Amino acid sequence: MIKITLPDGSVKQVAKGSTALDVAREISEGLARNVLAAKVNGKVVNATLPLTEDAELQLLTWNDPEGKATLWHSSAHLMAEAIELLYPGVKFGIGPDIENGFYYDIDFGDYDISEKDFPKIEKKMLELAREKQEFERKEVSKADALAYFKEKGDEYKLELIEDLEDGEITFYESGHFTDLCRGPHIPHTGFIKAVKLMKVAGAYWRGDENRKQLTRIYGITFPKKKELTEYLAMLEEAKKRDHRVLGKQLELFTFSQNVGLGLPLWLPKGAQLRELLEQYLKKVQRAAGYQPVITPHIGNVNLYKTSGHYQKYGEESFRPIKTPVEGEEFFLKPMNCPHHCEIYKSSPHSYKELPIRYAEFGTVYRYEQSGELHGLTRVRG
Repeated sequence: MIKITLPDGSVKQVAKGSTALDVAREISEGLARNVLAAKVNGKVVNATLPLTEDAELQLLTWNDPEGKATLWHSSAHLMAEAIELLYPGVKFGIGPDIENGFYYDIDFGDYDISEKDFPKIEKKMLELAREKQEFERKEVSKADALAYFKEKGDEYKLELIEDLEDGEITFYESGHFTDLCRGPHIPHTGFIKAVKLMKVAGAYWRGDENRKQLTRIYGITFPKKKELTEYLAMLEEAKKRDHRVLGKQLELFTFSQNVGLGLPLWLPKGAQLRELLEQYLKKVQRAAGYQPVITPHIGNVNLYKTSGHYQKYGEESFRPIKTPVEGEEFFLKPMNCPHHCEIYKSSPHSYKELPIRYAEFGTVYRYEQSGELHGLTRVRG
């Protein structure tokens, strides 16, 4: 027997090899019918994974963020299965859960896919969901994993497997679909009762604009149709309050192709509003012990090499600004913190002065890809 400690501190003794679902059934059949996954010693796992030692256990349902994430991750597999049945020969990249739903990056080859195809895919997903297909986890050797996807002809999965160590590779099988995946997953597809594919977009393989652009399909699922209806109604209301719509209606800001994508122009009303917000935030910052500073819009490339930002984010920044001095390069400032470190270094300090807090309303510049730009929430400067 092993001891299982629940979140309320109660302890249950169960047979070694029991699952989280078994524990849930001991509590109530109603609870067991709603368990999507489990958290064992802080790690989210399949609710069907055998428990082999004493552990702290939390049963995860739709009401838990991790429960939602697990259902949405499984929904990505369900969508992939439906798409593979409807469009034989497609190849798959990655398909994670996200904040609201999931997506899958897919190479459709010669197939033309648009939102008009969504109803057909949704219908197939619901058909497969009603089959209550179980998600079966399998540990696979690297050689066998490579052999499987080589035979299938899926170069994207082969590339992902090459980056993995032997002994850490797992497949998940559900119905007609097998995927390279760490999990976790819901016990079976029957938990998915409502499906809505939201949009289709392009996405470069592994985020590299020099690689092939795949088709990214976004979707969301729910355990009750009523919840999907409520979610879609909420989205319609949110559209009315979209800051991009309000910005145009209230004449707060605009964009110009002549100025460039992702570079907002603040109109008089917007500038006044922004000034009021800055005044309020400066007051809050002063109360929290922050001191205002101002730094230049550019910095020597060595500053960002010292901070490590150049090595990690150099390709996402704008190109260097070269001066008449040979070898001298500057960057448009992609972040404030390296400049603030130099301010701190400009004079000696005692530990008694700590913490020292600096704040700056400075403009920073990053070359976000055009597909990532979004109103004022994702800009280039």
